[in-house]
Amino acid sequence: MPKNKFQDVIFTIIMVFVMVYAMICYNIALNMGGMNASVFTAAFHELVIMAPAAFILDFFFVGKMAKKTAFKIVNPEKENPFHLVLAISAVSVMWMCPLMSFIAVLLFKDAGSSIIPVWLETVALNFPMAFFWQMCYAGPFVRFVFRLIFREKKTEKENDKEKAPVSAQA
Repeated sequence: MPKNKFQDVIFTIIMVFVMVYAMICYNIALNMGGMNASVFTAAFHELVIMAPAAFILDFFFVGKMAKKTAFKIVNPEKENPFHLVLAISAVSVMWMCPLMSFIAVLLFKDAGSSIIPVWLETVALNFPMAFFWQMCYAGPFVRFVFRLIFREKKTEKENDKEKAPVSAQA
């Protein structure tokens, strides 16, 4: 969807905010034993740390790897181009979830010498939520918002088609 670096930065910022904020809320709710209103405000304290980390990881590393991998899995010329979007999303979650979970364990969990087991448990709890949140809600929402911000201008040919009268069917 992004057509240049500026658009790529904006898309990544929006996606990072939507994904990271939701995942922080999810993890705080898990730690508190359930969801309540305080979760949403508490999440902003972690967001200022986790969002820049997620942006750096996604923009400079994971995003590029996800696109390369997705193009190996899906051929957009032969298949529905939306399959490429799904593949990029899936591969992104496969990389970002373990990486962001590791950062969260280091910064916010008292793992002591049990960093690896705590990290594996955190990934196991986070991955289903991250995957389905990305595929079902965050991805479609962010693509919708992005399209609103960067509306593409129609070509003259497309405008002429809209102006042409619809022929009567016999």
